[in-house]
Amino acid sequence: MSSKTLTPVLKQRGRASVDFLTNLFHGGTAVRQQAEAEAKELAGDINALPDNLDQRLAVMNERIEGSRANRVKRLMGDWHARNHGAIATMAFEEIQDDVQPSLDSLEQGDTELHLDPEMKAPAYWANVDFHRTEGGWDGHAYAGFIHGEIVHRKMVDAIFPGGIFRQRKAVAERPPEDHYDKILDMGCSTGHFTQALAETYPDAEITGIDLSPRVLEHAQRVANEKGYAWKLYQGRAEATNFESDRFDLVASYILLHEIPKKIVKAVFAEAFRVLRPGGDMIMSDVTRYADMDKFDVWKADVGARFGGEPHWRASASLDLAEIAKEVGFVDVNAAGDAPFNYPHVVQGRKPA
Repeated sequence: MSSKTLTPVLKQRGRASVDFLTNLFHGGTAVRQQAEAEAKELAGDINALPDNLDQRLAVMNERIEGSRANRVKRLMGDWHARNHGAIATMAFEEIQDDVQPSLDSLEQGDTELHLDPEMKAPAYWANVDFHRTEGGWDGHAYAGFIHGEIVHRKMVDAIFPGGIFRQRKAVAERPPEDHYDKILDMGCSTGHFTQALAETYPDAEITGIDLSPRVLEHAQRVANEKGYAWKLYQGRAEATNFESDRFDLVASYILLHEIPKKIVKAVFAEAFRVLRPGGDMIMSDVTRYADMDKFDVWKADVGARFGGEPHWRASASLDLAEIAKEVGFVDVNAAGDAPFNYPHVVQGRKPA
């Protein structure tokens, strides 16, 4: 990693460990397919499974108990969930002395970072090890770099169908207008969706907000590397403290399943408040349970539990289009992208 770039060159141990993790996922495809086939056969009549999700989990756990493929799949998934963060952190610490000058230099630039040392983290977020990463989003001084450039770029993008960065760009290109003056990215994290918005609308003034100071610090590096002049704020998407009618476009990418359902509704209401009349909203998130059959809902729910997603079930059970309409949006449309109904994208407009 040379000066003024965020592209990490991992050393042998870190590179081998990251490659092992991603290859374990790809190498486990046959096991996962066999486990799903056995689970579906053992499930019997899918429509006869309990409506209550906890009861459905109990029934399915009992029925697949003797499935060797499902036991192996669970073991592999658990190992992956427990170790991906630790592997990425080790890989970073192995190269930290090499990358530190670049990290330091990219804290200087045109992008503003506004942290709030007095902010009290909300209970739904504080002390939660999201994605089973020890310490959550702020468990390491350089957690933003670790998540953004090692976990997401070198692990997630390598196993995500179609590539997660290409998906972010595709979502950023979906709003109906060719130009927006002021854009807000809610839950901007490490800034990679923010970057997709900046590439799509190069003349826009872009603002991002997130709870985590560590991911915001990395979003600042991402912006400065590209020469952007974003305004980044530590704060809550459901209570931004921005003035009303400020933005032309409010967007988010895969934020909503990280927050409780009452906060999801508050985020939509806040997006409506800060949009100017005639402004657009686009929110993307995980596949809605309403768009799956009972078997696929069971799979998603089990995966969320293994993956350290405490709010997934409640959020994925919501009708986001209906929430958008309730807070005042018009011309609302919502649909999942083929072939997996992922992401689920909701769009709407604030009446002029």
